[in-house]
Amino acid sequence: MTTTDTTTLWRPTGPAELALVEAADWRAWPPRLPEQPIFYPVLNEDYAVRIARDWNVPASGAGYVTRFEVETAFLARYPVRQAGGETILELWVPAEELAEFNRHLVGRIEVVHEFRAAA
Repeated sequence: MTTTDTTTLWRPTGPAELALVEAADWRAWPPRLPEQPIFYPVLNEDYAVRIARDWNVPASGAGYVTRFEVETAFLARYPVRQAGGETILELWVPAEELAEFNRHLVGRIEVVHEFRAAA
């Protein structure tokens, strides 16, 4: 039996995208919208928490941090991008490659944090 090496990634998301992930049985990210040419998974849970809490909550009333595994060998095609500070690391997956990216997910996408606007 062979095992596949995987890399853990996180994605901050709002309720609309999360509903599409749930509709895909937690196994795929939805296609990007025309104004979203890049899919940005992040390499650091803390960075994902900050985006979900500080951006998704004000924008849509709720923010979620998801965690998922992707085949490490496949991810080698996407250089790590530093989008700010030392721990603000993400991958830039072109929208037209997202279906292929989804084929290299291992297991299910899971919600690990949830944030909501104060009542």
